[in-house]
Parts: sequence; structure tokens; C-alpha cells
Amino acid sequence: MRILFIGDIVGKPGRQVVTALLPGLQRKYGTFLTIANAENAAGGFGITPSVAEELFRVGVDLLTSGNHIWDKKEAEIYIATERRLLRPANYPGHAPGSGVTLWEREGTRVGVINVQGRVFMPTIDCPFKVAEHEIDLLKQATDLILIDFHAEATSEKQAFARFVDGRVSAVIGTHTHVQTADEQILPGGTAFISDVGMTGPSDSVIGMEFSDVIGRFLTQIPTKFRVAKGTPVLSAVVLDLEEESGRAKAITRLQLREEGGGLV
Repeated sequence: MRILFIGDIVGKPGRQVVTALLPGLQRKYGTFLTIANAENAAGGFGITPSVAEELFRVGVDLLTSGNHIWDKKEAEIYIATERRLLRPANYPGHAPGSGVTLWEREGTRVGVINVQGRVFMPTIDCPFKVAEHEIDLLKQATDLILIDFHAEATSEKQAFARFVDGRVSAVIGTHTHVQTADEQILPGGTAFISDVGMTGPSDSVIGMEFSDVIGRFLTQIPTKFRVAKGTPVLSAVVLDLEEESGRAKAITRLQLREEGGGLV
């Protein structure tokens, strides 16, 4: 079984490159399930119902998120009823929506968990303990379990992956928007990458106009960041999983960008 996980989609450029490349990627790799982190998909901050539906229409099956999921107020009502859009499971229980889903196609089930780290991030519930609880519940239905660990610190991501190694199929790091080159299969059979990277304008500072970001660093004055319009890049990983055991056989890192007027 192959699962495609697309890194943090940033604004319209990110959505456009997904629309352009996703059908070809799904055909090439014969993917069973496509997941994308979309917490920055609407104007670079948050997500709206219309943006989520746009991504579903082009072939994304499930959307994960992170700390920016609440940036657009209209998302709160939508996430409360749309099971294909996850928010981090370790937000307090009264937060709308869910951080866990059991996705099924043709009798095969895949559990997906979305959790958020706490180092340099809001101090919400413990991602380690919450994930452990959710893994135990999902194990009653499937051994195919994937986790989007949305976190700032590489050390926290690595520690978490080791904590769940052998109990889940993959831990995919998101949030920093910079793809890391440490994709690997851990000793227990869990695929891991510290950060899958950004899907959005590459001629930018993590998706934003670099002049805006430089200006804030120089002046320390809060200013509005604008999504950049530079060359779009799609960052992703393809996971090869054993259906019977849930163990990962391979993790392949992808980074596709626009060059010479075409997407390559």
C-alpha cells in the first residue's frame, strides 16, 4: 500500500501546485490514500470551508493541520462536522473537531492521528500521552496508523518518533516548512521524517514575501505577512506500507518545483 503525504500547503500558490501535480503523482505511485497538511492553505494562515472543499475536489482525501487551524473563524463550525479535516488531538476536549479519524476504502482501514508539539509552541495537552491513548484505540481496528506530528523542535519530533516506533506505520513531521533529509525506517518499522516541508512559493521565507519578513526582523514592528508569488514547490513523502503488519517498507522524499514554465 502506498500513501502520499503532502507538506504544509501555503496559500493559493500551494493549492495551484497541488492541483497541477496531484493527479500525476497519484497515477505514478498508485496511491491508496492522499493526506495533506492544510493549516496555511487559506491566504497563508488557517483554512476556510471553500479552500478545504477545493482540495478535496482535486483528490486530497484527508487534511491535517496545526496551530494555525483556528486563524479563520469560519473554520470552527466547519471542522466540527467535517471528519476529513483534523485538528491536533491534544487540544482540550471542548475544542471543535477531532484529531483522529479511521479512513476506510475497499475494506482496508487506515488510522490517522494529528498531534501538536509543545516546545516553542502553545502549552496544550501532552502529545505523547494523547497519541499513546489514541493509538491504543485505533489498534482495535487497524495496524495501519499514520501520525502528523506538528512541531517546531526537531528534538521533540525525533523523541516522539522513537516513543511510538513499532506501534505506528509512520510519523510525519510538519510545521517548519523546510524539508529535512532524514527520512528513515526506525528499528521497530516506523517511517519517519522530521519535516516533510512546504508546498507553496519557494522564492520566499517559508512561504511569505521575504521583504515583509526581513522588515519585521529589522524593525521588530508587527506587520502583515503576505503570501509570496514565487516559483511553487510541492514537498511530500510517499510511504510504502505492509497491510498485514502495518510496518513501513520504504519512505521516499519528493520535492517538485516549477522550472522553465513547466512543473518538474
